[in-house]
Amino acid sequence: MASVNVPEELRPVAVVGPTATGKSDLALSVAEEFGGEIVNIDAMQLYRGMDIGTAKLPPADRRGISHHLLDVLDVTETATVAQYQQAAIGVIEELIGNGRMPVVVGGSMMYVQSLLDEWSFPATDPQVRAKWEAVLAESGVGAVHAALTAADPVAAASILATDGRRMVRALEVVELTGKPFAASAPQIGPARWGTRIVGVDRDTEELDARIRLRTEQMFDTGLIDEVRALIEVGLRDGVTAPRAIGYAQVLAYLDGEYDLSEALERTFVGTRRYVRRQRSWFRRDSRVRWVDGADPNLVSAVISGLATPVSDA
Repeated sequence: MASVNVPEELRPVAVVGPTATGKSDLALSVAEEFGGEIVNIDAMQLYRGMDIGTAKLPPADRRGISHHLLDVLDVTETATVAQYQQAAIGVIEELIGNGRMPVVVGGSMMYVQSLLDEWSFPATDPQVRAKWEAVLAESGVGAVHAALTAADPVAAASILATDGRRMVRALEVVELTGKPFAASAPQIGPARWGTRIVGVDRDTEELDARIRLRTEQMFDTGLIDEVRALIEVGLRDGVTAPRAIGYAQVLAYLDGEYDLSEALERTFVGTRRYVRRQRSWFRRDSRVRWVDGADPNLVSAVISGLATPVSDA
């Protein structure tokens, strides 16, 4: 599958994998080597002002390399996979047309799949969505999970029982299409544009230590003040932004639900749990070429591998 005829030297590179493995630095080195530009594929980095809690690279650390799809949404707007897919395809094909290699980097699982695979999204219906969102708001995730179990047991078993938003979407799709939610799943095959996919991971114990350190640094360097500033521009009114790991915990701290140490610990635990999901998701994709983020020769090995054309199965 390819939307445009892509010369070998401009085939995109996607650097994916769990949080805190070192994807951003590797992606910058790849872009630097091949004259590429960065395309963000982290859902929460789409939001303006969500910088510390998303580990967004400050402009001074971007090595003068252009970055795309950062800071494109207000925190009151809802990030959706379908909207991202459309925007990212446009950016990538424009870069290729301008002779620039797209280097896609991030760990938002469904966003990655929507970009690289054939995935058509069922239509939405505001009334149907609102009906199930009202159930979620009034009766909680348990009621939504029960409704999904009755309507589509396979979907209910495959979606985290705490992921109310995704269960609402599944119920909406089932009601609108009359088909199981899985019928709208992406068809995995050759990656769009012949994209080379590099997965970065680390030893679990080492990665947990990095997550702990990153979490502590976020709280030490102003995450609470960042959240306070975002509240002033409508963070609490958003659908996706206030649920982001770190932001949700700080909001609860500011509301008196947790003390500071508990907010930090819950952020760490939530991030670690998310990392396990990312690892499981990306490891199922046989197209990913895995590398160790702790390898001292990581950059040279990846660049060497990318410089050598490989026939994708």
